[in-house]
Amino acid sequence: MIDFIKKNLSHDAHPIVQFIKYGMVGGMSTVVHMACFFLCGWFLFPCLAQDDILVKLLGLSAPDIAEGTRASHAAYSNGVAFLISNTFCYILNILIVFKPGKHHPVVEFLLFFGVSAISMVIGTGIQTLLIAKLAMQTTIAFGANIFSSLFINYSVRKFFIFQK
Repeated sequence: MIDFIKKNLSHDAHPIVQFIKYGMVGGMSTVVHMACFFLCGWFLFPCLAQDDILVKLLGLSAPDIAEGTRASHAAYSNGVAFLISNTFCYILNILIVFKPGKHHPVVEFLLFFGVSAISMVIGTGIQTLLIAKLAMQTTIAFGANIFSSLFINYSVRKFFIFQK
């Protein structure tokens, strides 16, 4: 049993196991990202409105903020969350998912963040448009942001950044 666990936690695990591990790391990174986003959106850059799902769910009271300000504050909160969650994600990915070494460690780290930055810009653009133009709730717009990033990140990391 211990050998089975060691084999599946290694970088040489079956591709299906590797994808499951990527999903678990991605899930944990998403939780870190969401926690950072909402903490920033509550305390540093207020971007939650009174009708927001999270505000209602937690029974909180949110300030009345103009849509444009709310959209830009959501983008700032997303930027802070991006830096924290992607550092967390990179560390876990090289420890248990992908085999590092295809590139120099600094290049690998920069590529990892570069791909994440591209997907974050696309996702944040979608999020900002959904809030500013469609007056969508911050939590739903943030979900669209996360969803769009998932597909971009996995495929580029798997095939271009890390060793197969």
